[in-house]
Amino acid sequence: MASPNVILVNDDNFETEVLQSKVPVLVDFTATWCGPCKMLSPIVDKLADEFVGTYKVAKVDIDESSATARKYGIRSVPTVMVFKGGQKTAQHVGVTQRDKLVSLLQG
Repeated sequence: MASPNVILVNDDNFETEVLQSKVPVLVDFTATWCGPCKMLSPIVDKLADEFVGTYKVAKVDIDESSATARKYGIRSVPTVMVFKGGQKTAQHVGVTQRDKLVSLLQG
């Protein structure tokens, strides 16, 4: 089950929720049809629960938010990006482990 601490972001609220965030944001670009995305999802959900108040964790469905996916050059899912101060600071494509995501956030 998805964490209530994961923010669902789309073309309409990406700027407000991610780019204008006061804290670093981990954004999981995903799709409902994507098998590897389903494998990564529980890891992302746990991070959202673990770092409440320190970081934001968001998910973007690339099919529902194609303008945002295009803007950030998403060609493969899952793609995880970290944004700090409105700028992309890190990126990882594919399934990964919790520690890798934490290092992206803290890097």
